[in-house]
Amino acid sequence: VQLQAFGGGLVQAGGSLTLSCAASGRTFSSYAMGWFRQAPGKERDFVAAISWSGGSTYYRDTVKGRFTISRDNAKSTVYLQMNSLRPEDTADYYCAAARSPEVVPGLYDYWGQGTLVTVSS
Repeated sequence: VQLQAFGGGLVQAGGSLTLSCAASGRTFSSYAMGWFRQAPGKERDFVAAISWSGGSTYYRDTVKGRFTISRDNAKSTVYLQMNSLRPEDTADYYCAAARSPEVVPGLYDYWGQGTLVTVSS
């Protein structure tokens, strides 16, 4: 599975962005998908994950109620809708694929390149 993330940009605090991650290959629908982020000088952190069917979703506490992960298996794409953005959400955001929804980056098999989200105060 090859993944390509896009949709990052500069947004003011309180604003919204939607990230997309397009997958190639015929097995996208068999993978759980996750979003991670990495701020400069920090570790890569779990943001959200979704099961292969989309029936189960998981979020880090600090984004619950603000971010929504979703997927469209027909389009081989996973999304991260981000609302009420805060300066501390600034980071490179990465999508990844795994056999099950995981919060640990090392358990993901495939990664996309990062897309930078910058939230100004």
